[in-house]
Amino acid sequence: MADKMIKITLTKSTIGATPHQRKVVEALGLKKMHQTVELVDNAATRGAIAKVSHLVTVEE
Repeated sequence: MADKMIKITLTKSTIGATPHQRKVVEALGLKKMHQTVELVDNAATRGAIAKVSHLVTVEE
């Protein structure tokens, strides 16, 4: 049975973000603006998204 996946898109630049937020965005697999990745929907992913929610858009 496949796990639920979520799509995460980097919608705002990390230029004004703190170094910690930049590392979180990179850990999610996002490198460029408007890049989209699909990750497993689990607590660790949701926690990382919460840290940079103002920079990313999430689709269920």
